[in-house]
Amino acid sequence: MHTAAMDWLARYRTNDRVTVLDIGGRNINGSPRTLFPNAEYTVLDILDGPGVDIVADAATWSPRKTYDVVICAEVFEHTDVWPAICRTAFDAVRGVFIATMAGPGRAPHSAIDGGLLRDGEYYSNIRPETLREVLVSCGFSDINVDQTGDDVRAVGSREV
Repeated sequence: MHTAAMDWLARYRTNDRVTVLDIGGRNINGSPRTLFPNAEYTVLDILDGPGVDIVADAATWSPRKTYDVVICAEVFEHTDVWPAICRTAFDAVRGVFIATMAGPGRAPHSAIDGGLLRDGEYYSNIRPETLREVLVSCGFSDINVDQTGDDVRAVGSREV
């Protein structure tokens, strides 16, 4: 995860005992896990790897419980089914959903290692207005979407 995304996620750090679901959180180049040192922290990823607890496709996965915090950092640009992942996040959260992603202007990069795209690998930057529409359609409230440079970030909540 690049430094600007991690710095933005750090706004939500807490030492509280919370439950966290990190969607797409396989540790490729950094993890927000350190921002939640006392959390029950669960990582869901489509591939097994460092830090992964659940191997599943977040677009079709059904959570068995809800979490205080759901994070999805630097994932949406790597899949065309990211709106379905937003729906999964809504189903999984009982508090706040936090997401970062590549916005307009970011150069394509691989989900495998952050390097060059591999043959057949999907990539498309996410427009802030499209993200907002999807979050609203999923049922999130208190939505804040912004773009700084080529980074798009969003926070939404679910009142349970």
